Amino acid sequence: MESFEYTFPAIRGVQAGREYYVSQCPMRLIPKLFQFDDADLPPEVRAQRVLNRSRLPEIADYMTQNVDSYVFSAITACIDADVRFDPLAADPDGRVGVLRIPMAARFVINDGQHRRGAIEMALEQEPRLGDETIAVVFFLDRGLERSQQMFADLNRYAIRPSTSIGVLYDHRDPYASIARAVVASSSLLRDVVEMERSTLSVRSRKLFTLSAIFTATKTYLAGVSSDDLGEHISSTTHFWDGISEGFPEWHMVRDRKLTAGEVRADFIHSHGTVLHALGRLGSNLRTMPDVSWKEIGVRLGELDWHKSNAELWEGRALTGGRVSKSSNNVTLTTNALKLHLDVPLTTEEQRMEDLFRRPRGRQ
Repeated sequence: MESFEYTFPAIRGVQAGREYYVSQCPMRLIPKLFQFDDADLPPEVRAQRVLNRSRLPEIADYMTQNVDSYVFSAITACIDADVRFDPLAADPDGRVGVLRIPMAARFVINDGQHRRGAIEMALEQEPRLGDETIAVVFFLDRGLERSQQMFADLNRYAIRPSTSIGVLYDHRDPYASIARAVVASSSLLRDVVEMERSTLSVRSRKLFTLSAIFTATKTYLAGVSSDDLGEHISSTTHFWDGISEGFPEWHMVRDRKLTAGEVRADFIHSHGTVLHALGRLGSNLRTMPDVSWKEIGVRLGELDWHKSNAELWEGRALTGGRVSKSSNNVTLTTNALKLHLDVPLTTEEQRMEDLFRRPRGRQ
């Protein structure tokens, strides 16, 4: 029996016939208790993937910048020692008690190594976080193979939420709040924007995704102070409603005269690349006096937006006949809009345009 031990208030449970324990641990102890696998070891003899340290500052900043509202899920770890669980006498089921772990035990994280690294980094900036706690799920170590299988199983069905639902539920990012408000305020957008998914099926009745409107709106508001964003909801709504006058198909989808699938299949103007380009165009023009978005929209409507118009869109919005979201494609699509409206290109846009127009094979 070890002379010294860690004691954790814990709840005992059973999964797959094996005991596990749920407890809480002060943040300040997390870096001391939980160690990383040696990154120099071959993958086949590690129980975890190599820590991606570039992710840690972002997670740590999330903690330190939201000390009153951050949320972390539990860390899952294995213990490679004999433990003892002493149920409380007051608990007839023997599920609540004290978990006793020898101090010589090794704790190996199966899920949460980046949270652990970020906690260590955050504590350097905000030591007061050390008294707060995080939930920990302890399993008993059954060997490397079992630990590796646990990691695989814990991540097997993990699916990152769609960007759209992230925007829908994000109340920290002011641009997300603006995008939601603009969609709700627009007589057009409120009926044609998919709020949860970031991809649209052929049968979807929605024309745009919230994530695409978010990206385009954030681009449109480039340069606006975050403190002043709330004052731009109305003007941003006017931008989208005005621009839409050049795209009658958008209104026909809202009025159920065309299906969204038909429009997306035949035209490029409902795709994220073009929305992003419209946002960039709007950002360049919104400070102009007496700008009329409706007039600009009507002029843009003079363009042939069919996907089949390869002469105009191939290499700009399209690559091999398919809409492309790369930054180069967004820039070249923006250039097409500006050139049609006789709006000067920026230095970088002109450079990209020159490269685009350079004859193939010429160096």
